[in-house]
Amino acid sequence: MSDRSFLDWPFFEPRHKALADALENWAQSHLSAIDHSDTDAACRALVTGLGAAGFLTHSAVDPETGAGLDVRSLCIIRETLARHDGLADFAFAMQGLGTGAISLFGTPAQRGEWLTQTRAGKAISAFALTEPASGSDVANSTMTATRDGDHYVLNGEKTWISNGGIADVYTVFARTGEAPGAKGLSAFIVPADTAGLEIAERLEVIAPHPLATLRFTDCRVPVSALLGEAGAGFKIAMSVLDVFRSTVAAAALGFARRALDEALQRVTSRSVQGAPLFDLQMVQGHIADLALEVEAAALLGYRAAWTKDRGAPRVTREAAMAKLFATDQAQQVIDKAVQLHGGDGVRSGEAVEKLYREIRALRIYEGASDVQRVVIARQTLGAFRQG
Repeated sequence: MSDRSFLDWPFFEPRHKALADALENWAQSHLSAIDHSDTDAACRALVTGLGAAGFLTHSAVDPETGAGLDVRSLCIIRETLARHDGLADFAFAMQGLGTGAISLFGTPAQRGEWLTQTRAGKAISAFALTEPASGSDVANSTMTATRDGDHYVLNGEKTWISNGGIADVYTVFARTGEAPGAKGLSAFIVPADTAGLEIAERLEVIAPHPLATLRFTDCRVPVSALLGEAGAGFKIAMSVLDVFRSTVAAAALGFARRALDEALQRVTSRSVQGAPLFDLQMVQGHIADLALEVEAAALLGYRAAWTKDRGAPRVTREAAMAKLFATDQAQQVIDKAVQLHGGDGVRSGEAVEKLYREIRALRIYEGASDVQRVVIARQTLGAFRQG
């Protein structure tokens, strides 16, 4: 059992510990039954299961009461699921990210139509921001949405879209041209069956997840599909990432905790020259490093979540620090765990081998590590000048 003493930290309330306990019990009894041989089917089953168990109610605001997102709950769920099953974490995370703009900027009608379904696990959502020539540089987006009477006409491509090909609804960002650069983007709700939207390519990656390139060809959506105001798309995208970027740190933390558990199991059960592997001082040094890196990542991640939940309008710096540190450190923790496993560490299907493949993408999506460094530097300089 992973160390859960962090739940006693002052960042959390009793309800967070209750949530962690409930999800831990559910994960232990349900996740082993999911067949991962068909990734699409597994994702659908995971969304259905998480919805039926009530955990997806945390992924979006309540469409009736408007009760907001609790970032600490999102992080606890992602950490717990990632520790058990990377695809389960993915399934939960994309429900939240995919509907994040609807939660934060949707009208009552938009929330009522889509959040009711996604929170129940009856519809799968996706966040369509990245393009072939614009990843972290969102302002460089070239996909267009042209006003035509009571509709917008969408043309262009989106790529590396998580849940692409299985989603029922996409939040799509396109250039409406109110101003150049970042100020000329808008966000739209696009159901998957909208004419003119097609799956151009399914993308295969080292840790199987449903990913695709989307192509929009004269894809017409009503004006009512617009999220927020025209030209506010960049602000909407950054606001969503400001909430969910901390949860990427939590997922990395879950992977790292699992790697630490696997490493501890290995070094206490494996003998070298008649003594446990753990008795070697070098191995003890590695275990100390792993424990330190996990704890430091947890502190940064849950600080960012706590800060947001306490009402901070933006946590750009805190979330960037959490994501950068947690994902980079998790990569190192998992690499050391593989090393401690020797040849078994690279055997296909071993827990640490799967973690090794899962962690790499987290240092790229929702802002690559080097982009986070730029964000942190600029935020730090800005605070210095203001102070």
